[in-house]
Amino acid sequence: MLGLYARKVGMTQVFDDAGNLLPVTVMRFDPNVVIAKKTKEADGYESVIVGINDEKKNRITKSRAGQFPKDIPPKKRIRELRDFEKDVTVGDALGVEVLEGIRYVDVSGVSKGKGFQGVVKRYGFGGGRKTHGSKFHREPGSTGQNTYPAKTFKNRKLPGRMGREGVTVLSLRVVKTDSEKQLLMVKGAVPGINKGLVFVRAAVKKGR
Repeated sequence: MLGLYARKVGMTQVFDDAGNLLPVTVMRFDPNVVIAKKTKEADGYESVIVGINDEKKNRITKSRAGQFPKDIPPKKRIRELRDFEKDVTVGDALGVEVLEGIRYVDVSGVSKGKGFQGVVKRYGFGGGRKTHGSKFHREPGSTGQNTYPAKTFKNRKLPGRMGREGVTVLSLRVVKTDSEKQLLMVKGAVPGINKGLVFVRAAVKKGR
């Protein structure tokens, strides 16, 4: 498995080699520091643990600081990657070059929060008639019966908070990489706000 944390910069447009205009999302890779390695002999499997963004000193406890080598400051976000395909050592700072040669990637992030929304926007309900006197436009309608079951079942589609959920977009085509500026461009949109943290990995469902 190959993957790293990145930060979503935003969307723009680029021309491909055939002259077609493509919508792309730009992501910037800050240094992903290798903080530990697990081996089959000691742990039963092989993996690499990477971290990004230094934690504030006033938020570091002794138990958390003990998880990191002395020469590496504690990180806000860490992730364990099993069967990492690159040969790395503890203390290495990884960037977009890890994904060099990869044609398709999966991107995971937290979707934009939409706040409290009704069923028409949240689930795509058709709504009632828009005619005068209808009194039923964007309401969810009946949610349960009176005598039986005399309650509303769980998982009924109702108004509520929308968005702010973990989302993974699969098989996005890599359009361009820039090792000097640590940028990666993929065709299409990725979840989250601009400057939000996302995790980019080699696609699991599509060939490289």
